[in-house]
Amino acid sequence: MAAIEDILHVERIETDIYRGPAFPSHLARTFGGQVAGQALMSATRTVSEEFQVHSLHGYFLRPGNPDLPAVFLVDRIRDGRSFVTRRVTGIQDGEAIFMMSASFHITTDQGYDHQDRIPPVPAPTDLPDRLDDLPADEQAVFREWGNFDLRIVPREQMVTSEYFAAQQRVWFRYRHRLPDDQVFHVGTLAYMSDMTLLGSSRVPHPDDNPQVASLDHAMWFMRPFRADEWLLYDQTSPSAASGRALTQGRIFDTAGRMVAAVTQEGLARLGREMPADQHARPTR
Repeated sequence: MAAIEDILHVERIETDIYRGPAFPSHLARTFGGQVAGQALMSATRTVSEEFQVHSLHGYFLRPGNPDLPAVFLVDRIRDGRSFVTRRVTGIQDGEAIFMMSASFHITTDQGYDHQDRIPPVPAPTDLPDRLDDLPADEQAVFREWGNFDLRIVPREQMVTSEYFAAQQRVWFRYRHRLPDDQVFHVGTLAYMSDMTLLGSSRVPHPDDNPQVASLDHAMWFMRPFRADEWLLYDQTSPSAASGRALTQGRIFDTAGRMVAAVTQEGLARLGREMPADQHARPTR
């Protein structure tokens, strides 16, 4: 079981070229959060410390091979006084598996300051530490990462809106203390943000077992946070059609501050069912 510090440690092999390590896995393809996290860390390595990432937009182009490291090529698109832009391409076997644009900003106290309120939910410590409420295929994924504490809010304990098609709320955190450097927490949250979000699209369809995969992923970082402390992932799926599902998430800390927002579109195709054991490979 790899520590997140090891997962996010990218090796510089040449100017603006980095290599992300591979780790033993029973999954048939590399977890999307790992690819996104390593791509973001590669981009961060090319930016001065005074700039903080405020948004990323990524596309999952091909399934990654979990047995192979990925190489990340960073393009320096723009270096401005207030904003810096990077484009990252993740490559395996000579083919692009992931592309990301990331924007960095020198933070300032000037400007508007408002946010949505955190929805009422039970405290994470009042919820059981188990994955039983997840669909079987998602359980197969999350059992790979015992370093992450993930607690789904039961539907009967949620305050929901009749105007939303699908709603789900999840408390999560990294179980072990992370370094104070905010870069580690941003990278860890980029990794964690791919967890459970696409599953929110299945809330209205509990009996279906679609073929699912992340297609694209966007994040915005608003306020500093710690990924080793409890964060609430407030998730919705406003639409699903044509074999794709749109999902959105707002992430709050326990003080009620909105620290990040996520939007993801994923494959949600019926007629090509993927049993839980298809997500895993035989033990090597």
